Amino acid sequence: MMTTPTKKHSLSLALAIAGSALLLSACGRQNEQERSAGERLDEAITKTEQRADAAKDAIKRQAEDAKVATEAAAQKVESKVEDAEITAGVNAELAKDPKLSSLRINVDTVNGRVALRGTAPDPVSRDRATQLAMAVKGVLSVDNQLELRG
Repeated sequence: MMTTPTKKHSLSLALAIAGSALLLSACGRQNEQERSAGERLDEAITKTEQRADAAKDAIKRQAEDAKVATEAAAQKVESKVEDAEITAGVNAELAKDPKLSSLRINVDTVNGRVALRGTAPDPVSRDRATQLAMAVKGVLSVDNQLELRG
């Protein structure tokens, strides 16, 4: 008779353990699903923050690029204005010289570098044209390509 109650208890105990395991596994799955949903939410938030940071960085880079481009464009405009002023100044100085004023001398200026093209009546006048051009404010160099008439 002792065997029957032990078998009954063993069977009951086995069923109780199996039921508990089933309940625990169901709870474990629910916790796992809840945790997974929470983890997924955290992951989505992290990705959103990363994308927002990347967008901010891209906007900052674009703003910096635009600033650099604007400064470069302003510098080009300023350079062209300065070159035009230099050209006008050189033409004015050449016009004051009696030997050079009646001659057609083409003055081109790029970034403060003056090129003189045309003719000069003599070597002294040719050299004088270089001196007059160099005396103008903003001139960095003079490329005297004046040919002697003759």
